[in-house]
Amino acid sequence: MLTTTLALVEDDPDTRARFTRVIAGSPGLSLLHASATGGDLLHWFARNPVDVLLVDLGLPDMPGIQVIHACARLRPDCAIMVVSIFGDEKNMLDAFEAGACGYLLKDGTEADLAGHVRSLQDGGSPLSPLIARKLLQRLHPARTQQQPEQTDRLSARESQILDLVARGFTYGEIADQISVSLNTVHTHIRNIYGKLGVHNKTEAIFEARQIGLLR
Repeated sequence: MLTTTLALVEDDPDTRARFTRVIAGSPGLSLLHASATGGDLLHWFARNPVDVLLVDLGLPDMPGIQVIHACARLRPDCAIMVVSIFGDEKNMLDAFEAGACGYLLKDGTEADLAGHVRSLQDGGSPLSPLIARKLLQRLHPARTQQQPEQTDRLSARESQILDLVARGFTYGEIADQISVSLNTVHTHIRNIYGKLGVHNKTEAIFEARQIGLLR
């Protein structure tokens, strides 16, 4: 099996450690370098080729978009994939214009990261469902204008739970706060995901804010 080499720039140490563990445990993948800043990554990248580069957009020293642009010019053969909490249209379009080939939202990414990297290497463009949806909305704006009509499907309880999730409460804390079982909270969360057409917390919060369900 050919080995796919990777580099990573991610400022959050816990996320960086999780991605490092996932890559280390994935046959055929080898992480050669993990940076906390864009400057460190660019310094290393200029001297070391890799097959795939994973880039966070919210870096402390420079925009991740700037890192993508510089690396794409320096090594056009390297496949660049965004892994970020930012799912807005501007960041998405800026990343693709700068040279990214894939765009994943962080929440829930780890389990499928190796598969996404392999897809990227095979010529694919891995996208989180929310990102794919935004691309479709941009291509078919008239059609997607009708989508907000579906947002009244959330019940009062689902709206309450979604608001608490967005405010940072854990599922256990939400269960205690609204006096229901943890199982019930999980059921409501699954229903919320289904109604919003999303797959994880980050997508749910972002989508709800986009369509006016959250302030």
